[in-house]
Amino acid sequence: MRYISTRGGIEPLRFQDAVMMGLARDGGLLLPQTLPTVNDQVVQRWEQLSYQALAREVLSLFIDDIPETDLEDLIDRAYATFTHPQVTPVTRRGDLYILELFHGPTLAFKDVALQLLGNLFEYVLTRRGGFMNILGATSGDTGSAAIAGVRGKGNINIFILHPHGRTSPVQALQMTTILDPNVFNIAVRGTFDDAQSIVKAIFNDLDFRDQYQLGAVNSINWARVLAQVVYYVFAYCKLSRSGIKSVDFSVPTGNFGDIFAGYVARRLLPPGCIHTLILATNANDILTRFVTRGDYSCSEVQATYSPSMDIQVASNFERYLYYFFNEDGAVVRRAMETFAASGRLDLSANIRQIARDFSSRSVSEEETIATIRDFYRDHQYLLDPHTAIGVKAGLELRHPDRPVVCLATAHPAKFGEAVTLAIGREPALPPALADLQKRESRCVILDADQDVIKQYVAANALC
Repeated sequence: MRYISTRGGIEPLRFQDAVMMGLARDGGLLLPQTLPTVNDQVVQRWEQLSYQALAREVLSLFIDDIPETDLEDLIDRAYATFTHPQVTPVTRRGDLYILELFHGPTLAFKDVALQLLGNLFEYVLTRRGGFMNILGATSGDTGSAAIAGVRGKGNINIFILHPHGRTSPVQALQMTTILDPNVFNIAVRGTFDDAQSIVKAIFNDLDFRDQYQLGAVNSINWARVLAQVVYYVFAYCKLSRSGIKSVDFSVPTGNFGDIFAGYVARRLLPPGCIHTLILATNANDILTRFVTRGDYSCSEVQATYSPSMDIQVASNFERYLYYFFNEDGAVVRRAMETFAASGRLDLSANIRQIARDFSSRSVSEEETIATIRDFYRDHQYLLDPHTAIGVKAGLELRHPDRPVVCLATAHPAKFGEAVTLAIGREPALPPALADLQKRESRCVILDADQDVIKQYVAANALC
């Protein structure tokens, strides 16, 4: 399996090289040259597998430069950190199925990918030598999950940017209370989009990138997306084993990475297994406007109860555009240049094509709180605000003949303010968060300025 750029400007790479490159050197995102597919007989065999065994099967379709026994060890060590034996269990609540993705060390879906990615970085560096300085931006959960994946690992420093005051207090403390000497937290005075654009700009400074051996943990790294494909397949196999052969998934998303993993899973499985991907957004609805009107255009970021989705520029959207434009890297490059210059792409002429892949709904703040309240009242099941957005969209857009699987992306205790508004009391803190407020915290606050961030990274990087 070889990997190419969405913009067509690099030679094909092996998987390990793709992991270490992160963002393609031509500014695009990495994808496999061809997407593998499986037949019904393979799916029937997969239905019997544990999560770890299924992960080995799925990942092996995309990875051919890591020996089977080594890949098995990387996967087993990654998911040994999860508290549920099924890693990402599926539970039924009323008319919906909930795919629980919050049983990892930081209680968010990002753990599924980042526990594995941390192991992959360590594996490659051990064999090749050298060092890595990880640079990433987070709207909330990626940062703590990335830090948990590499804290204390040799030959790796990690620099995580988050928008100052725009994550939940728990999300911020989960990052800033990690005091390992290889961890550097940077709160930028601005939005997540500001932080994300700085990270991309620094990666596109190839001299700086090479000098400090920068690595990516954001979902611009293909390994992040690939690891997330597994839980879609796992959920489908769980339902298929019980006789359900076609399902929809409802996905709360801001950066398009999680739902793009669902798109890859949909292409991997036989036709009809995953029928529709329901794209759920909050008030920052650029992706809903794309799906419903073909209008991909920026507006001002709004702060909401679901801060991990407070995003306007969805970095993984470019990966979908590659397939939308029939795998033509030159067309993708021109489209992204247009978007960078104008902040808008008009794709309305292709609205029917979009509708074959997605349906979408934007969920208001009032609807989010009401969904948390009503779902708890009706099913004694507590949702975090991001999951509530997916549940609301799933209930509104579900097809009567197909079940909907809603992705539960975070533990509700991480978003106490929203939960308290909904049910009138604070959610119970799990043991991992019980003493969080009392821990020592370390973070630097910097302007959202590329040069300022580069100076800080250079002063603290491995080199």
